[in-house]
Amino acid sequence: MAYNENTVQRIRTILQKKEVDFFEKKMFGGICFMVDEKICCATRIDKNNGEDLLLCRLSETDYVMASKREDAIPMGNAERKMSGFIFISESGFKTNSELVNWIRLCLDFNPFAKASKRKNQNLPHENLYFVAAIFTYHLFRS
Repeated sequence: MAYNENTVQRIRTILQKKEVDFFEKKMFGGICFMVDEKICCATRIDKNNGEDLLLCRLSETDYVMASKREDAIPMGNAERKMSGFIFISESGFKTNSELVNWIRLCLDFNPFAKASKRKNQNLPHENLYFVAAIFTYHLFRS
């Protein structure tokens, strides 16, 4: 899992200054920043050329605008692009104001972004404990 720790720290600092409640998760071969349980942005190193990349999750309008830039790389492959997700090469977020702008666009879209379907994280034995607790409660309630 390759990522630029400096870029990760820059993103952390921006989110903290904006007082955003977030957590980090290892995804997409790098570090993903989750806001409201949804992907907001991520960063990783490109395996092919070693370039630092910023993954942005954008509104459709912002995605179209960003995709016209020379430093933008649509996420996905030739057959299937992932609409709304776009990589920005390091030349597109060198300055702090550029990175702040990208993060702002990601945060603006976040309330409208769909959260991925959560897998049931309860293990079978945890479900049995829950059922046993309810049964016991009803048995001794009277």
